[in-house]
Amino acid sequence: MTALQVIFLLIGAATLATAAMVVLSHNLIHAALWLVGTLFLVAGLFVLLEAGFLATVQVVLYIGAIAVMIIIGAMLTRRVMQDTGPRNISQWWVGALVAAAAFAALTVILLQVPWPLSSAGPSPDNLADLGRALVDPNRFVVPFEIASVLLIAALVGAIVIVREHEQG
Repeated sequence: MTALQVIFLLIGAATLATAAMVVLSHNLIHAALWLVGTLFLVAGLFVLLEAGFLATVQVVLYIGAIAVMIIIGAMLTRRVMQDTGPRNISQWWVGALVAAAAFAALTVILLQVPWPLSSAGPSPDNLADLGRALVDPNRFVVPFEIASVLLIAALVGAIVIVREHEQG
């Protein structure tokens, strides 16, 4: 078994573990943060599969936009849910230590990758096909539009709930 296969299996196992934590977490904010971790690990799988464009889209679109919107929506409704839990965490140093270890591990991995990965770059035909698939009514445009409408409705709903609570 090659080192790349071992890394793939480790990232796959970590993806499954973080996805399970999304479902098993009792705290909504923690579940959203586990979701961000899951999406980041899926982007790592895309990188290992040499699908850099999909990894970039995963990070920018899902982590950068959708997951952040979910977290903001949850934070907007925090007072409405009457969360009386602690506002600061006494074990912040554990999170800082894990973040530093993750940064060091990623730095070591990135330093071992021979750059550039391929001199040819992405094929224009593949990107053109992907672009056509994203706007083709028979392919992926309907799921993306449905997801965008649901997310906007959720954000508007969170704002309405917060405003009603502030005025009432």
